[in-house]
Amino acid sequence: MNPSRSMSRRLAAMLFGATILAAAMPSAYALDPGQSLPIASVAGSDANTVPLVDGKARATYIDFWASWCGPCRQSFPWMNRMQDKFGAKGLRIVAVNLDTKRADAQAFLAQLPAKFDLGFDNGGAVARQFGIRTMPSSVLVGADGKVIAVHHGFREEAEAELEQRIAEALARP
Repeated sequence: MNPSRSMSRRLAAMLFGATILAAAMPSAYALDPGQSLPIASVAGSDANTVPLVDGKARATYIDFWASWCGPCRQSFPWMNRMQDKFGAKGLRIVAVNLDTKRADAQAFLAQLPAKFDLGFDNGGAVARQFGIRTMPSSVLVGADGKVIAVHHGFREEAEAELEQRIAEALARP
């Protein structure tokens, strides 16, 4: 297959996925700091579910991502570093994939393996309950299941601020 044709098809699929996701999402973000999570768990890689708050972590960073998302490729190495740095201090990261095809997520993960928990939301129901409109979007949650912070997108310039929020969440009593 012609490489430029393959790239065009991939770009068209990414735009179609982004359009479908945006159309399916509510017009306002659903979560604000202080609110409880709208659901308790997501589908895991097997038939198991992945709890969003596990009762052990002091803070949980929930990240919504998709294989077609460019900034997600930047956020995965950063999340791996945060898990390494703060995991022993009580941080738990759960990355929730929104691809409609699990194979797309698996191909992404083959290139950028995750050192954290993974959930899957191929129908977008969980993302709709969270009010997710952009990829990636993250929700930092305390041990009590209450939202501490919500962040949309990912840029290198935001890494220090996100890390600071995590450190502050872990320092809470």
